[in-house]
Amino acid sequence: MKSMTRPEINNKILMNRTLMQTYILFIFSFVLLSCDSNQKKNNFEIKQGDLLFQNTGTGEIDNAIKDVTATSFSKNYSHVGIAMQKDKKWFVVEAIPKEGICQTPLIKFLNRNKNKFNKSQTTVARLDSYYQPYISKAIAYGIERINTPYDAVFLWDDASYYCSELVYKMFSSQDLPKDSIPFRTQPMTFNDSTGNPMPSWVTYYETRNQPIPEGVEGTNPNLMASSPRIKFVHDYENE
Repeated sequence: MKSMTRPEINNKILMNRTLMQTYILFIFSFVLLSCDSNQKKNNFEIKQGDLLFQNTGTGEIDNAIKDVTATSFSKNYSHVGIAMQKDKKWFVVEAIPKEGICQTPLIKFLNRNKNKFNKSQTTVARLDSYYQPYISKAIAYGIERINTPYDAVFLWDDASYYCSELVYKMFSSQDLPKDSIPFRTQPMTFNDSTGNPMPSWVTYYETRNQPIPEGVEGTNPNLMASSPRIKFVHDYENE
């Protein structure tokens, strides 16, 4: 075996050193890119007027709502509220059972229902820029009605509100032409795919001594989520 000369040994050492430096630089760059990617992924900032759609759980009525309002979206929602900032703190204006219309701290809202990975089952949508001038009045409409009862029978023309009804009326109460309201309404149904009332809804309304309001005009979270005038901007389950 031919022995290496001193210049050859020095060249080999220099080459190995260069390769090691290149390798270290590659690893360092990869780590930086990964950190930057994760930072961008988790650097979401909520904005005034953002809509927070939520899967509130697997209770009988939660499932019944989703069953009769299902869409082609990969997610099914049973609740919606609207984000607002007050004194540099974030809240969600919403209508929920037992409490009615309330101003819920954002953290409490996000922690209300989580998946098995402890991630909030909440997705955020943002209205088109056209609606930005209407957001402050929309939020004021909700704040003025704090403590108004929750509409447990989902009627449109009474003095109480269910979640999507509140959000809809936050905008429909303003000087917007009907065809410019960011959401739409439709006749509600409480029937299954065979056209018969779902047993869960039959029991629900019987306990309230109310007829099922089949065909009454209304809205729901999934119908709102399908609006072409909003864009989904964040999913807390993917954080």
